[in-house]
Amino acid sequence: MDKSIPDPPTAVLLHGILGSRKNWGSFAKRLAQEFPMWQFLLVDLRCHGDSASIKKREPHTVASTALDVLKLIVQLRLTPRVLVGHSFGGKVALSMVEQAAKPLARPVRVWVLDATPGKVRAGGDGEDHPAELIESLKRMPMQVSSKQEVVDALIKEQFSVDVAQWVATNLRRSSPLHSLPSSSFSWIFDLDGISEMYRSYEETNLWGIVENVPRGVHINFLKAERSLHRWALEDLQRIHAAEELAADEGGGVEMHVLEDAGHWVHADNPDGLFRILSSTFRIETTIRGMQN
Repeated sequence: MDKSIPDPPTAVLLHGILGSRKNWGSFAKRLAQEFPMWQFLLVDLRCHGDSASIKKREPHTVASTALDVLKLIVQLRLTPRVLVGHSFGGKVALSMVEQAAKPLARPVRVWVLDATPGKVRAGGDGEDHPAELIESLKRMPMQVSSKQEVVDALIKEQFSVDVAQWVATNLRRSSPLHSLPSSSFSWIFDLDGISEMYRSYEETNLWGIVENVPRGVHINFLKAERSLHRWALEDLQRIHAAEELAADEGGGVEMHVLEDAGHWVHADNPDGLFRILSSTFRIETTIRGMQN
């Protein structure tokens, strides 16, 4: 690389439980087209996607996952200006800030999409519960004959069609295409590890970093209007209190609401999410231009 040319500003995009970096693919391409000065790093977190084949040392927690990503950006010699995490990935982004002075640049903007810093409150009756979904997947065979077989089985267990179809994207053909009669699909994630990660997600408390934001760090929370994950009044009040405190301390905390979206914000209302996130890339591009 030509070191006489400044490195482009980097944004890291992190998926949620049972997801993969591909969840962010089309959205990241849209950001890259709108902001060509930026580069976007999409990561498969431990036990997920192509990272599932890499044996990682336990425990499988929010903190250990955040450390994985910090080590990765050191290895890639990157200093991200923006971290965007959905659900579990949002807590991973907060944990990255908590654990790292370097290699995170200052200023750094963190987006926590539909996750609270503290205890996770799952949705009510009739809504999809991730812990129950993980247990249902554990009961399924490691290999299945078709993706539709999985979708049908999950719908039969009262999971929504959207969630069933999304989970089936984690199946990969495990036998050659030419042997169609005996073709099968297998999971590309480590469910035991993911189960441990989800328990950590429920229990991990990162209010400390939100209520004592380091100078140069700006944390944005985005609540989906129709979220499956309950945002308690106490959570919203604490975030609003942190907004006022951070403004006095040289950091930043801000709350946003994405209208017409459930928990899967980048699928439910990608246009609205794009509009909200775009402000961050415009601000950072302007600041970088002034510094240069």
